[in-house]
Amino acid sequence: MIPKTYLEFEKSLEFTNVPKDWSNGLKAAWYDAKGDWEASHNIAQDMHNELGSWLHAYLHRKEGDRFNAGYWYRLANKEYPTITLDEELKIIVESIIMS
Repeated sequence: MIPKTYLEFEKSLEFTNVPKDWSNGLKAAWYDAKGDWEASHNIAQDMHNELGSWLHAYLHRKEGDRFNAGYWYRLANKEYPTITLDEELKIIVESIIMS
């Protein structure tokens, strides 16, 4: 079941595996929220669109690589954020859910 709210997304973190019917963007966000940066990054780097670039940027920001993150934020047409990583992840997930 695809979450309709961020709260439903958070509840999905109790699952052992990401639901197969989710979009790649939602899967990448889920893996990151579960603490699996590598799995999230592997998905994001294969997404050749603005969402993939945004996820990629967020992940490199989380990694502490400001230079690389900046490149991906520019590709995603996003300003480098001043909010927390948790706040940004919530915005990303809500953006995916609403699209």
